[in-house]
Amino acid sequence: MSTTPQIISDPSIMMGKPIVAGTRITVELIIEKLAAGETIDQLLAAHPRLTREAVYAALAFAAEALRADVVYRTPLAS
Repeated sequence: MSTTPQIISDPSIMMGKPIVAGTRITVELIIEKLAAGETIDQLLAAHPRLTREAVYAALAFAAEALRADVVYRTPLAS
């Protein structure tokens, strides 16, 4: 799916979830932490094997995945 070699998916690692190559850090974890308000610098401090480029690659991967022709149900605004 991604043209970014930094993000890989291997069924034998983290049940095949997309991860940063050479780590067990999932794209999902990166997105969750950023959504919760962590900064990239905080992510990098907490995960020394992670690079700024890998965080950007994870974001690009997630954006690419969301371009698929899928309808996502969200709660209706009140």
